[in-house]
Amino acid sequence: MAKQLLIYETATPVNRGRHANLAVKTGNDFSFAANVNSVPLMVAEFSQVANEMAIVFAGSGEDVIPAVLLGIRENENLFIDDKGKWLGKYVPAFLRRYPFVFSSSDEGQNFTLCIDESFEGANNDGRGERLFDADGEQTQYLKSVLGFLQAYQVQFQRTKDLCARLRQFNLLEPMQAQFTLPDGRSMMLSGFEVVSRDRLKAISSEQLAVLFGSDDLEVIYLHLQSLRNLQATAGRLGVAPAEPSAATAPEPVAP
Repeated sequence: MAKQLLIYETATPVNRGRHANLAVKTGNDFSFAANVNSVPLMVAEFSQVANEMAIVFAGSGEDVIPAVLLGIRENENLFIDDKGKWLGKYVPAFLRRYPFVFSSSDEGQNFTLCIDESFEGANNDGRGERLFDADGEQTQYLKSVLGFLQAYQVQFQRTKDLCARLRQFNLLEPMQAQFTLPDGRSMMLSGFEVVSRDRLKAISSEQLAVLFGSDDLEVIYLHLQSLRNLQATAGRLGVAPAEPSAATAPEPVAP
């Protein structure tokens, strides 16, 4: 997961002049995400994802963020079929907000609503929901989009706070998992991090109190529980069960 935009190609600020007649036709086609094997995940989504997908941490330094693992090879999403249909039970908010996204040029002080104009459902033919009415005012649809992205941004800050504490307490370590392909070849999944069970057990009572008071502890347990889904994700490709390294991919701890 090299960058936050990932699925966005031509994110352009939404404005009345340029998009006066623009309409957006959304549906159940997720082909736009067929080539990403992970997407960012917000803390509020952990409980819905943990029973179905593996939650890991991607990035480095201050850019570390939770991610839901959607495939075990680059440029491959095992939760989308060849017709663009989503095969899972839960669709991450990162994908549900597409083709819209917030951008900021002042380190998050102000945000601008953008739309990916390359989105197949964006049109000037009146198909779907218009962004502006005949008087140039925001439609209810556009207001609902803004509300969704504002709520997403609040969760993004909460998620960044979690990651900051995980780094502060040195709880993250690299993950590696071994897979066997149908033709007998082996492959290694790496480039992500997970919470270390041993490091978590060794934290001080003061640090434990911080994690408990911020509700981070519950989130950590959901993350560890979700790692069991590595096998199920690999199974979508028809490969042998994952074999996480004991040193770098600890067994989940029951809360």
